[in-house]
Amino acid sequence: MIDIKIKTLLAVADLGSFTKAAKQLSLTQPAISHHISALEAELDKKIFVRGKGELKLTPDGEIIVKYARRMNAINDKLIGELSDSDRHLSNVRIGITHTAESNLITEVLAKYGSESGGASITIITEPITNLYNMLENYELDLAIVDGKPSGKELRSLMLDTDYLVCVLANENPLARQEMVTLRELRREKMILRLPSSATRIQFEQQLERIGESITDFDIMLEVDNIATIKDLIRKNLGVSILAKSACMDEVLKGKITVLPIENLSMIRETNVVYHKDFDHNDILGKILKIYRETKRSYK
Repeated sequence: MIDIKIKTLLAVADLGSFTKAAKQLSLTQPAISHHISALEAELDKKIFVRGKGELKLTPDGEIIVKYARRMNAINDKLIGELSDSDRHLSNVRIGITHTAESNLITEVLAKYGSESGGASITIITEPITNLYNMLENYELDLAIVDGKPSGKELRSLMLDTDYLVCVLANENPLARQEMVTLRELRREKMILRLPSSATRIQFEQQLERIGESITDFDIMLEVDNIATIKDLIRKNLGVSILAKSACMDEVLKGKITVLPIENLSMIRETNVVYHKDFDHNDILGKILKIYRETKRSYK
């Protein structure tokens, strides 16, 4: 149903080239140019400008592409739902953050896929802001994130509560304690998530709440990949601050130690977030049920 000009626009925006878009869509380059020119004439806005051999979106172009993505996603969703005569989604697109990628969420989603009578799961890992944008654009059905969305288009259902802990090697002398103090932490080499991650932001906010600053700590390394951080911790190359749920498997297997941090209360919610138009409550209920059963199996 969607106009070929929209698909052309998205191909050019994603590939940054009329030539590459023509090849991907099996069209001629003049046809691609005609589609873009027709859109610009229809909307009376310039979409692309050329700069040093590359195409760049104009400010108006960025808005147009944003809504073109939404239109394309809605079109795909329409076709997908019409193909499901029983009104059950045959493919559920679920976004998760890098933190969720390292806890039992992926196990829960795998179990859901195996128990859902032929439904398949597509998992997309992105930063939380990207996931919210994809939900609003109908590119995702669900997202599992820390915290709650603020947008009017999104709804949320609490899946669990989690909290941040100090993660350290079993060989670290601090591992024999019941907790770690901020004074002790300042003497440790720290391996932290990137400043843009929800984990890092929450840690810094809690420090500021009690008059402390992240600049007083010895941050040796910043890494986005949680599995890499845990591997470095196991080798006793530093300590970190991570969500306890992201370390559950390693703690149960005795590979690392997690400790609460004195004076810091870093509790947060894990929520299933979805667009207000999402009407498959059976999927939400099934995921919640499997999550609770899986979590009990770890105790």
